[in-house]
Amino acid sequence: MMGGDVARTSLSEAAPVVSVRTTFRHFWPLMRGDRRLLLLGGALAVAAAGCEVAAIRLFGVITDEALAARDLAAFWTPAAEWLAIAVVAALMTFVGDYVTTLAGERFLLRLRDRVFAHVQTLSPEFFDRGRLGDLMARLTDDIEAIEELVASGLVRLVTAVVSAVFFVAAAFAVRWDLALVACALVPVFLLVTRGFSGRFRAAAGQERLSNGAMVGTVEESLSNQPLVQAYNRQELQARRLHAEGRTWLAAKMAETRLSSLYGPLVEVVETVCVLVVLGAGAWELQEHRITLGGLLSFAAYLGYLYPNVQSLGELALTASEAAAGADRVQEVLRTRPAVAEHPAARTRVARRGRVAFDHVTFRYPGADRPVIEDLHFRAGPGELVLLAGPSGAGKSTVTKLLLRFYDPDSGGIRLDGIPLRELSLAALRDTLTVLQQETLMFSGTVRDNIAYGRPDATEAEIVAAAVAADAHDFISALPDGYDTEIGQRGRLLSGGQRQRIGIARAMVRDAPVLVLDEPTTGLDARTARNVLGPLRRLMAGRTTILITHDLHLAPEADRIVMLGPAGSRTPAVFQEGAGA
Repeated sequence: MMGGDVARTSLSEAAPVVSVRTTFRHFWPLMRGDRRLLLLGGALAVAAAGCEVAAIRLFGVITDEALAARDLAAFWTPAAEWLAIAVVAALMTFVGDYVTTLAGERFLLRLRDRVFAHVQTLSPEFFDRGRLGDLMARLTDDIEAIEELVASGLVRLVTAVVSAVFFVAAAFAVRWDLALVACALVPVFLLVTRGFSGRFRAAAGQERLSNGAMVGTVEESLSNQPLVQAYNRQELQARRLHAEGRTWLAAKMAETRLSSLYGPLVEVVETVCVLVVLGAGAWELQEHRITLGGLLSFAAYLGYLYPNVQSLGELALTASEAAAGADRVQEVLRTRPAVAEHPAARTRVARRGRVAFDHVTFRYPGADRPVIEDLHFRAGPGELVLLAGPSGAGKSTVTKLLLRFYDPDSGGIRLDGIPLRELSLAALRDTLTVLQQETLMFSGTVRDNIAYGRPDATEAEIVAAAVAADAHDFISALPDGYDTEIGQRGRLLSGGQRQRIGIARAMVRDAPVLVLDEPTTGLDARTARNVLGPLRRLMAGRTTILITHDLHLAPEADRIVMLGPAGSRTPAVFQEGAGA
């Protein structure tokens, strides 16, 4: 995996510093498969520069043999050649730009897919500690900055260097002494660029950091709009965004001052260089050591040479900006999940659903005391085990341990007799269905959200699951039935409707182990009673672990596990339920 060997579980809040060489070394391998396109794009760009050299030469011929000599007949042949060269150069520029952009966009797609796939392996702790908006900025703006260095930037670099060589060679062919003067002035450009690149890199890093914080504030505020409006805190959120915006503005203007100053300063340097060379050329013209066409051609070569040198300087600033974004992306790739999968982990499990917690103790990273201590219970197919206790007793932590978001500090957890550490994460999680306190939905249709439990589910299976979840009737009453769009996070549905769609999704998934995490929390009494029937049908024949503070289902439980307050060092209390 790219990104280095340093393990992290969260992202830093410091402005990044990383070398351009390191950035290129880390991300160049992702260009494999499109390097021929880059090579073609670069070759065509270089060829187009060669056409410019030939066109300038014809310009000199027309000046000396047609214009200065006042000979119209001498105009047509070089003019036709010039036009043909311009057409060829235009075609090569079009194809070169197209294939270079294609290679760059494919690189972007691969890199974004790679980073996103890695992010989805990270533990909940990573998302709890970080800001979603900042992570989104890393997955968009920062990745695009890397492309400007590794893909299109590389083509620009090669094109600028080779084109500069072409124009220098052409200038030497006209007058070697004037060419020496022109080349002697090139280091001035390089000194200006060197003076700016380090400062620009630091400014770009700070701008990306503050942009991520600002996007995070926007995302957080929009995600919590019902709370913001209910508490009438619009002005507070506006002030927070304004404060983050001012921080970003200061960082952006610091970056802009450098980039805006660089361009005009280089243009002044270029103008001075051109005037020095033209002054020397005027003297040579007076001494009849060069023709007017030769001097104008030489000036045209300079007109192309110095912009290419300037382009190299601008590319250095782009590389600095890309390096700042690259470190933020690499930091994501360096982040490791809280648990590691064993290389020889089993990829198959019996799917009988026998769960065993053997004297499990667990403390969250950085916490002073265990949230669970000496937890010990068994659950088998067709059994209902109820986990109860006050808030903070570690009830929901049991779900995280069972899904192996974390590993216990001591003790062990087994599924069908196999320690969870010996199972692949995919095999483990395929045997589990979790109904969380808040039924999570994706934007899309009702059908999409039910089929999320098993994407290859047939239409008949989806409808049967909805019927079993008592959801079919209200779904059929929706404007487009199962094809009704439910909005982001299912906000166009009521809480009870979302819960029943979640139950239907669990029905379709058909996993042997079911975890119900406060399944009626947030529902009114009537709605809660209405979902009990579907929940009972869902639990039938499965190993069910019900996490709740409400004991209304206690009479149906085969076992009840009472968890004490966090850090109380009180072992779990076991009781046999009426269903035992």
